[in-house]
Amino acid sequence: MKDILDFLRLVKVNNNREWFHANKDLYLNAKEKFENIAQGILTEIQKFDASCRHLTLSDCVYRFYRDTRFSKDKSPYKTHFGVYVCPKGKKSLWAGYYFHIEPDEITENSEIMDDSGNKSKEVLATLTMPTHSLLCAGTYMPDNPMLRSIREEIFTNGEEYIKTIKKAKGFYLCNEPALKKLPKEIPSGKYDEYIKLKAQLLEMDIDDKFLMQKDIVKAVAKEFRKTYDFVSFINNAVSYTGNY
Repeated sequence: MKDILDFLRLVKVNNNREWFHANKDLYLNAKEKFENIAQGILTEIQKFDASCRHLTLSDCVYRFYRDTRFSKDKSPYKTHFGVYVCPKGKKSLWAGYYFHIEPDEITENSEIMDDSGNKSKEVLATLTMPTHSLLCAGTYMPDNPMLRSIREEIFTNGEEYIKTIKKAKGFYLCNEPALKKLPKEIPSGKYDEYIKLKAQLLEMDIDDKFLMQKDIVKAVAKEFRKTYDFVSFINNAVSYTGNY
């Protein structure tokens, strides 16, 4: 994990093709180690979520290269690694389990250390960048048919929905983005604030201390196991649309 975090810290302050090409070996090393962790997480999730057992690693891992065609930010590379284990694959909008690695914030005193604990020749730039490693479970910004079906399911089976959230101890329900008013097709009731949400997402903030655990795969899988009922509730609602 240390090699992954060190590489990502360097990319944050050297996000250009010249540096990347000159240090391609650092990327390949970090990529290989991340994919080993991602494969382990996929295997562990497949043990408790049968809907994901057909997936391969390529169905779940994202490219490190950014698509800048429609973005004002022309930085060519991401500053994180991510894996999304979801029944229909990473490109679908179905609910699943997302593991996002992005190192703790960089300060002017941050330095890369080698395996012996000595200072690296590469000293990071003098700036501070906010970062955010996290675990997520659910779906972010589902399309309109999905969202309508999810809202109807919450309206009908709200108590069950609340139980799935409470079962995911350590996670919090993301409350943004959200509608200011209820959709016209949904009557007002006791679950209005949940129905207004445009995403159905449980999150857990994690830091470098969490990431540096000896068995990070088991640690991540243990947390995701708590969210299985929530993910299943959302995907059950999505399945009712019959369009996916």
